[in-house]
Parts: sequence; structure tokens; C-alpha cells
Amino acid sequence: MIELRNVEKVYKVKKKLVTGVDQVNLHIDSGEIYGIVGYSGAGKSTLLRCMNILERPTAGEVLIDDVDLLKLPAKELRKARQSIGMIFQGFHLVSSKTVAENVAFALKAAGLGKAEQQKRVEELLELVGLADKADNYPSQLSGGQKQRVSIARALANNPKVLLCDEATSALDPSTTKSILRLLKKINEELGITIVIITHEMEVVKEICHRCAVMQNGKVVEEGEVFDIFSNPKEELTKDFIQTVLQFTLPEKLLEDCKGTLVKLQFRGDLAKEAVVSDMLQAYPVSGNILHGKVEYIRDMPLGVFIMELTGEKEQVEEAIAYLEERVQQVEVIRYG
Repeated sequence: MIELRNVEKVYKVKKKLVTGVDQVNLHIDSGEIYGIVGYSGAGKSTLLRCMNILERPTAGEVLIDDVDLLKLPAKELRKARQSIGMIFQGFHLVSSKTVAENVAFALKAAGLGKAEQQKRVEELLELVGLADKADNYPSQLSGGQKQRVSIARALANNPKVLLCDEATSALDPSTTKSILRLLKKINEELGITIVIITHEMEVVKEICHRCAVMQNGKVVEEGEVFDIFSNPKEELTKDFIQTVLQFTLPEKLLEDCKGTLVKLQFRGDLAKEAVVSDMLQAYPVSGNILHGKVEYIRDMPLGVFIMELTGEKEQVEEAIAYLEERVQQVEVIRYG
């Protein structure tokens, strides 16, 4: 569906060349929700804007359905863009127009008649849960409602692709979840491919199938979201995962622990099994769980536990060996 080949974007800033996107290669499948995560300045928003040529890449290829947008004449590019919707952090609504008029704006540009416009606007406002707000103005809406209007407008011309640039960054956590549920619904019911730019790993965890992590204009890690969460390779990715799977213990608690501290990570069905209790029954050691958390990533459980093991050194080592045979990741944080 979307393929980026060696995409590069170089800017000239005060007579110096600055690389915003550095030789990025991505393949995004039709019908998936794909996340691109990175801190401010990583190049993720620039990369997104390269996908619909709002930013024209300095080099590389941008293919949508096997068509290289960079090779299209201006008229054909404008037509191709109609199949690519886009929503922004700042909503970009026209304050002097009603909700219905804001949504109809894209339909007018596409040349639809008034009757068709009205029918389509009604369908879209029903889809995003704003059927009763058609005559309201943006100033009368909450942040979440404004973003729903933006989504309806982006869907006006039945796009194949929806690009979301930090679409939830300006929203509170509860509203963010409702917008993510809406995007998931749109993806599932309409089959639209969605690309989400974010600096929040929680967003990726909630709805993305796959994701890429960006730093300094490059993609440093990419893969299935569950695999990224359960086995991150890069330090930057681990930092992002830490924001969701927090397992840092207070220093005071660590000082009070005299035994061996072990961190366990359970993937999939193992997160539901009694591996720890079985180990405690099998070996004469005591176990004290200091921290435990199970997250569900696309309905698949991922558990992280930190526990203190006390007992004879040999028995503790045998207990750890038992866990290593049955758990995906076992890390000894500190020996007792």
C-alpha cells in the first residue's frame, strides 16, 4: 500500500544543510495501523508529510498502490492526494464555518453537488458521533469533538490512507482513548490504512499493528508492536517502552531487600500461567513479588514482574535456572 524507498529530506538552514529524514525505507501494508514514534526533532512528522508530498523529498521514492507520487504531474498529484486524508494536532478547522460546513469543504473541492455533499456530511458526522453538532461552530466544541470533525473532514472523499500527525497530543487521556477507539473503528469498518505519528508509546500500544522508532531522521527499529514491546533492541526503544511498562523500584525498597532480585518477563499465554508459584513449590526458597504488571497489546498479554528470592545460594540459583527454562526473559538485577 505505502512504500518508502531511500526517502531523504534535506533542508538548507542558514547556509547549512540539515537532514530531516535520512534514507528511510518502510513498507506499510494495506489495512494496517502503523505507528511512527520518536521524540521531538526525530523527523517523524517530516516523514509523514513526505508520504503525501506536502514535503517534497530531496531523494527517494514514495509509492502509494505502486504509483510513485514524485513522478506524477501536478494535476495528477492533486487527484492522488484525494485518496490520502490527513488530520493534525491543531485540528485546522475554519472558525467561521459550522461543523457541517467544515466537513463539506473537502467535498466542494472535489466537485460534489449540494445534495451529495449534504448526504455525505450526514453520514460522516454519524460515523464520528457528532450527528447532533452539525450546526455548531468550532468554538462551541471540546478538543475531542474538534478532532472528530477533523477526522470526518479527512474521510470526506473516501481516502484509502489516513495520516495522523500527533492527532491526540493536545487531548487529555480519556479523550485520547475515545479518539483512538474511533480510529480503530474506522480502520476495521472501512479498511482504511492508518499511519499515526506520536511520541506516546501508549498510543502505539493501544491500536497499532506495527511500528517504527525514529531518531535523528533514521528508523532505528521496526517490527510488530508486541515484539517491539516484549523484546526491544535499541536503548531508545527501551526508553519508550519504559513509559508504558514502568518497573523502576524506589531506592529505599532496594536498600531494604537482602535477597536476590530477579526481573521476569512473560509473553502470551505464559503471562496467565502459575510459573512463579510452581517454582516456589519446587524449590526451598522464599519469593516476594515487589512489582508486577500485565499489559494487553492487541489482546495479547505481556507481564513484567520483579521479585526477591531468598534462601541458600545453590537453591536460589536452581530456582532461577528453572525460571529461565520457562520464561522468555529472566534478568538478575542484583544477587543477594
